[in-house]
Amino acid sequence: MTSFEADIRPLFREKDRNAMLRHFDLWSADDVRRNAERIYGALDRGVMPCDGAWTAADKDLLRRWIDEGAQP
Repeated sequence: MTSFEADIRPLFREKDRNAMLRHFDLWSADDVRRNAERIYGALDRGVMPCDGAWTAADKDLLRRWIDEGAQP
């Protein structure tokens, strides 16, 4: 089972978090859960993060976490 704290939260860098704080906190499991599809969509389109795309493996990990029910 994929977990937010062990698997997902480490994918978000401090500068990613700071850039998004006015919308939601990328280090908060609840905030990321509520916005998971929007976040995934932005990652999949390559518009987040703004300084380079995530690897396919990292996007797959986020997708798996979402599909498993986005547990903390």
